[in-house]
Amino acid sequence: MTTTSRIRSTPFSVLDRSLTREGREPAEALRGSVGFAREVEGLGYHRFWVSEHHSVPGVAGSAPTVLAAAVAAATSRIRVGTGGVMLPNHRPLIVAEQFGVLESLFPGRIDMGLGRSVGFTDGIRRALGTEKDAMDDFGGQLAELAAYFTDGPRAHPQVHARPAEGLRVPLFVLANEAGADIAARAGAALVIGGLHGEDRMLAAVDRYRAAFRPTALREHPYVVVAGSIAVADTTEEARRLLLPEAWALARSRTRGVFPPLLPAEEIESLAMTDRERGFLEQGLGGQLHGTEEEVAAALDTLIGRSGADEVLVTTASYDRAALLASHRRLARLAALPAAVPPVASEGHGGGLHQVAHRL
Repeated sequence: MTTTSRIRSTPFSVLDRSLTREGREPAEALRGSVGFAREVEGLGYHRFWVSEHHSVPGVAGSAPTVLAAAVAAATSRIRVGTGGVMLPNHRPLIVAEQFGVLESLFPGRIDMGLGRSVGFTDGIRRALGTEKDAMDDFGGQLAELAAYFTDGPRAHPQVHARPAEGLRVPLFVLANEAGADIAARAGAALVIGGLHGEDRMLAAVDRYRAAFRPTALREHPYVVVAGSIAVADTTEEARRLLLPEAWALARSRTRGVFPPLLPAEEIESLAMTDRERGFLEQGLGGQLHGTEEEVAAALDTLIGRSGADEVLVTTASYDRAALLASHRRLARLAALPAAVPPVASEGHGGGLHQVAHRL
């Protein structure tokens, strides 16, 4: 398979975490996420996901199912979901009910992406009513959640999650190398980071495929490789697009707080400590950036080595226009199918048109 055909046969999707910008209100970030979803739908991206963070100054996305509903209502065909709902923070029944409502309102368009993280500090975990070790039972929570959709064996046999029961909502697990085994046992799709195809990531993907157990929600293994991708006229311009989030991550590792994004030019003028610069370069090193030709070559290698079924683009930046331009360039090199005008149909999410999508 040629480079072009390998990339062009792979769906590309978007994860937006509603990161805030310095000096701007969180509400602007949330409205920006909804507007961004409309833009990438028009470019032909396959899914648009939102995430869950709590008490983080630089992140407005704290209620993913609420935001997913707003995104689904503002779009017409792109699949909408979460990347992800942090299951240890919630009871499986509540999560099942929320996704059941979403799927009922927007049939055939909802994805259930789940993670195992808990709050980053003791105070946040206490406010959420959970503990750090809650993630240890993630596999059991997944099984309990899935049973509400499939009417399988449940921890509470007399309890039904309405309207979730009987609905087919694709299940995705956001995982690292170790979590790939949990995804396989749950019969879920695997979402894993590693745009450079590191050996540990590839080994985890191989284990996942070998150990995958078919379920009523998914019959075959499915691998989504996730990470930041920036495409621009020059390699340096693409690198500058990644600077704001990489700097925010560096600050979180040195100061303990993920701050709002700063403009790239302001970051370039900062006097950094050696430790801060080291974390900044580390953050930039794990992502893909460059011209269309450079990114196409890197993606070809990644897809060829991992056998990825899909690529999830998680890029965030201070400059919204440059970010959209990067996604437009990526859509062009991947030859994503441009959207066609929606056809209204009554009774489906306020006249939203339902179309078939690859899961």
